[in-house]
Amino acid sequence: MEVESPEHNREFAEVDINNGAESASDDEEEVPAPGSVTLENENDLFVSAMSPSSIGDVHPLQEVLTDDGDFFIKIVVSDPQKIGDGMGSYLAYKVTTKTNIPKFKRTDFSTLRRFSDFLGIHDLLVGKYMRVGRIIPPAPSKNIIGSTKVKISPQQSEPGTPMNQEWVEIRRAALERFVHRTAQHPILRVDLDFMNFLESDQELPRAVNTSALSGAGVIRLFNKVGETVNKITYKMDENDPWFDDKITEVENLDANLQKLHNAMKSLVTSRRELSALTGLVAKSAAMLSTCEEHTGLSRALSNLADVEEKMELLRSEQANSDFFILAEFIKDYLGLFGAIKCIFHERVKSFQNWQYAQMQLSKRRENRGRFELANRADKLDQAQLEVDEWQGKVQRCQQHFDDISAEIKREMERFELTRVKDFKANIIKYIEDQMAHQQQIVSYWEAFAPFAREIV
Repeated sequence: MEVESPEHNREFAEVDINNGAESASDDEEEVPAPGSVTLENENDLFVSAMSPSSIGDVHPLQEVLTDDGDFFIKIVVSDPQKIGDGMGSYLAYKVTTKTNIPKFKRTDFSTLRRFSDFLGIHDLLVGKYMRVGRIIPPAPSKNIIGSTKVKISPQQSEPGTPMNQEWVEIRRAALERFVHRTAQHPILRVDLDFMNFLESDQELPRAVNTSALSGAGVIRLFNKVGETVNKITYKMDENDPWFDDKITEVENLDANLQKLHNAMKSLVTSRRELSALTGLVAKSAAMLSTCEEHTGLSRALSNLADVEEKMELLRSEQANSDFFILAEFIKDYLGLFGAIKCIFHERVKSFQNWQYAQMQLSKRRENRGRFELANRADKLDQAQLEVDEWQGKVQRCQQHFDDISAEIKREMERFELTRVKDFKANIIKYIEDQMAHQQQIVSYWEAFAPFAREIV
């Protein structure tokens, strides 16, 4: 149950592939740990999966929280409010939390957080946990156009104009789903930074690196390009059939889920167009009823206009149901599958580190063999030290690879259980919502039918 503090973990968190050992050779160039390579180094391909940020604050699943259904955490993101004026303004959201998890200081609390705070906590969690194989729910993507429209809109009790209030609501709902998914994870929800994000009344340090146009943003873009090239060019010889099967499964689910998401977006667009056209029918029927001299027909046309007006609102509600219950839900899972691909790639990087360490160990052994054949006793001790050093690195890299492989399997087992539960809940909710709309449509037409029959 106890979550170790960062101070407690600091000694272990600072262990790297070199184990703090200095190079024993003065005349040979220091080979840096893969986690500290730069573009000038020969081994910049081997990006470390053992960097300090990836090892600290790691807790076995069963030691963090034994959740038998007794613990709960409910987070609501609400009341978006515009703070400031002009381009320097921003939206802040009220984050309200109710929980009985003992790690939290209170059971009911709220705080204000801006969008960059949500991106900041996501980046912190990624830095801590992704490189050890944990699935981090993706944060909502930035939308410069939408946020700019809100920034330049007049100050109102509700942010933005009616046109971009919909955008504000979409972002609010996305942020709520992000923190909810994060809080579902038994380890992430008791992370000290995440708890501070929810509990602290203080303003968090500005997460400047989340800006899309910042220098850090440009660096992240280049890093992503490099990662993509690495994924394409490096093929790992997989010895575990479980990973081969799971990667294929994830790719297939991701591709078909993308098709479903595109279809849902088209459905939302079509329903909104149908809603607008239904509104035109209502107006036309109302105008026709005013100039119709036949009393029964005029009354029927007037009631038809009322029905079509109600149908316009109902079809707009159906479009919102399609969008928020299914389309956005599917979009979230596309992001989660992207996060899964990232942890699979972290495992590949860990394997690369291991192979690199083995390659360096072979070179050191060859050097030692040459010194033995040449009877260079003055170099043998140094060569043996280097062999021992890289043997230790190989063992640590292999252990990290085994650990991340095991952690990914545990994470995927938890993810599958959550995914099935989430899809079941959302599909049932969607069906019930659609059924309620259809019943309402039937009731509208049943109420109109007598007026049509009265036409004589």
